[in-house]
Amino acid sequence: MSASSIPFTVSGGVVLVTGAAMGMGRLYALRAAREGAGVVILWDVDAAGLAKTAAEVTALGARAVVRQVDLANRTAIAEAAADCAEEGPLTLLVNNAGIVRGALFWDHSPERDIALTMDINALAPMYVTHAFLPGMMADAGRPRRILNIASAAGTVSNPRMSVYAASKWAVIGWSDSLRLELEQQGYRHLAVTTFCPSYISTGMFAGARGPLLTPLMTPEDAVNRAWVATAAGRPQLIAPATAQLGKVLRGLLPVRAWDFVGGKVFGIYSTMDKFTGRVEKTDQR
Repeated sequence: MSASSIPFTVSGGVVLVTGAAMGMGRLYALRAAREGAGVVILWDVDAAGLAKTAAEVTALGARAVVRQVDLANRTAIAEAAADCAEEGPLTLLVNNAGIVRGALFWDHSPERDIALTMDINALAPMYVTHAFLPGMMADAGRPRRILNIASAAGTVSNPRMSVYAASKWAVIGWSDSLRLELEQQGYRHLAVTTFCPSYISTGMFAGARGPLLTPLMTPEDAVNRAWVATAAGRPQLIAPATAQLGKVLRGLLPVRAWDFVGGKVFGIYSTMDKFTGRVEKTDQR
């Protein structure tokens, strides 16, 4: 029986979660431990938050491996990856870490906002995956998964999140291209899922409101949806369903017609008008 025909499980496996100190990253780590993962590797810049997540993971029966990593630093990623290589090939990689800067484009600082957002949201998932991918490709003894957290913001344009949207468009394009490359080259045991959620009530998007018929998802609901889709090897999940509808309509309608429907009817273009975010905005989710 080939690995591609075996149901996916993290039981006894090695899971890496970036941005694991809080929010959805913490929930992915706890889900992995509850599902029986042998080792859960936790990466984040927040040492105190990592320690708390590690204690929870350990209490659930998994071994927690903690690394304080600045994902905006390519060298730090490479060093942490080399450090964790002894744990063996990953069963699941969750590229979860991310930041948001909600502002008009011209109010973004080139270094503090533009470069940092692109480094953490778009480039870090590529560097992390590149470091662990060879081991995951080579060991076909069990199904393996990569979950890349993008955003519905990567499927439709939105004022006050131009750089964030750009970073998530990049993730979607890279992630799905990687999926196709692995499939075409015969690595059927290794599936890539791109998760594109609308707003989630983690605090990261405090002050933002959901478009028409699109309430904020809870972190628990978002993590569960992403986990189920990843286990099934689903290529992409846009959630909730109204976010998928927005993508479809944007593709079908002329630009100005979509501007009216998306902006005036669904209210997408005003969802960030009262955005505040977390008090400390350097969190990597």
